Amino acid sequence: MTPGLLDDLVRDAAERAPDAVAMVDGERTATYAELWERAGRLACLLQSAGCLPGDRVGLLQPKSLEAVIGILGALRAGCVYVPLDPAGPAPRLARILGACEPALLLVSGSAAKRAEEVLGELPAATRPRAARVDPAPGSAVEGGVAMLFSGADLAHAPAAVAPHGRQPEDAAHLLFTSGSTGIPKGVAVPHRSVRRFIDWANPTFGVTAADRHSGHSPLFFDLSTYDLFGTFAAGAQLHLVPTELNLLPHRLAAFIRDRALTQWFSVPSLLTHLAGFDAVRHGDFPALRRLLWCGEVLPTATLVHWMTRLPQVTFTNLYGPTETTIASSYYRVPEVPADPRAPIPIGSACGGEEILVLDQDLRPCSPDEEGDLCIRGEGLTLGYWRDPEATARAFRDLPGGRVYCTGDRARIGADGLIYFLGRADLQIKSRGYRIELGEIEVALASLPEVREGAVVALASAGFEGTRIACAYVLRTPQAATPAVLRARLACNLPGYMLPSEWRELAALPRTGNGKLDRRAVEESFRGEES
Repeated sequence: MTPGLLDDLVRDAAERAPDAVAMVDGERTATYAELWERAGRLACLLQSAGCLPGDRVGLLQPKSLEAVIGILGALRAGCVYVPLDPAGPAPRLARILGACEPALLLVSGSAAKRAEEVLGELPAATRPRAARVDPAPGSAVEGGVAMLFSGADLAHAPAAVAPHGRQPEDAAHLLFTSGSTGIPKGVAVPHRSVRRFIDWANPTFGVTAADRHSGHSPLFFDLSTYDLFGTFAAGAQLHLVPTELNLLPHRLAAFIRDRALTQWFSVPSLLTHLAGFDAVRHGDFPALRRLLWCGEVLPTATLVHWMTRLPQVTFTNLYGPTETTIASSYYRVPEVPADPRAPIPIGSACGGEEILVLDQDLRPCSPDEEGDLCIRGEGLTLGYWRDPEATARAFRDLPGGRVYCTGDRARIGADGLIYFLGRADLQIKSRGYRIELGEIEVALASLPEVREGAVVALASAGFEGTRIACAYVLRTPQAATPAVLRARLACNLPGYMLPSEWRELAALPRTGNGKLDRRAVEESFRGEES
């Protein structure tokens, strides 16, 4: 397939079947023709507002039809969309805005009032302009923030978009992940790497226009890219999953059942959550054909639970960091695992990818030898936004081409498949989110009550997949309780990065050379469990 831009996928679907349903958001639907037209009107408003090709457009919007139109409108204008977590702490969101310097911030729903808090964290000279894109008329000022245009303007804007000259090699979006320095890192993802994955994935999984896909992941999370554009490429239906259903397993199961979804794609921790509440019946979800997961390890016992209940479904494990676009390897589970303790491989490389397991000298490891997992191929992104040093550390030029060093450990089994063994550094996955424990420690160190602290990850069979635990030393006895410290951290960190376990120590354990003994910290929490 000839490489193109991501928004071309919606145009092509609208030309093939303009009246086909593209999206379902609650009780609202949008056809492909409507989606293309509304995105064009927004693109015209963005261009009229002075947004130039390559400019960033921030999206402070709940997952919704309006947010998807914001994404497509930004792309049609030749801009780079930057999705933000509307529930994230204002200081962190402001740091992201400060890093990407958007020409405009699009807001909708309850996030429109949140914009004042976020923009208030930035110096006046660097605050981006804001615009509201709700279908309701809206007002010129929302939450104290002047709106450049509103939903009423969008309804009457022209739909003829000026040419912008962007190419498949250019960035389509910036996805900000946790950074060990306390500053989130922006991964610049080009159009061509997303198109490459879709061109491989849709034929591999058998996706057609008759499919009804889940839109479970938040739009600032890498998996949502396939939710959106994999669906649009096929001319299928995307059903946005309400965020509040994540905590209501039986209602979430009812959503899958009632919407007759044919494909489900999410992080494993959600599957564990549903299994823990026994929300899936034997023979449930008769329309479901494919279940995909990515982002962290799915416990084999959970997989057994699902596979025994849904014999008609194909189960596929995907692996890949944001830096290599959605996924780089896959493993289609052939049958219900006989041993619930046996690891599930991450499998073989996706089309156009190469998975390498290298030793410390960057030479290929022997079978069953543990090494560093590196990725080479068409899925590699452009690197970190305006951070050439971090890009050079992670993306290396080796014989045979550029590779991304994931920081994960892996081995190639005797069966020729790749097995994930864990992280080599302090980066973890919890509830599907990639988290740098160092970012939490930076925030912890900023609290006046804390003399020093350490954050570690503990394995868990629960919903979160990995538990985040914090050991700390107070400057004065009884200066703060764990509840107080957690509340203070919540001002600067999103909820999924907050430690769930706390332990006050008189002093942090050290190794013989004076370094923090993280293993001893971990053992102190495990000792409490025994």
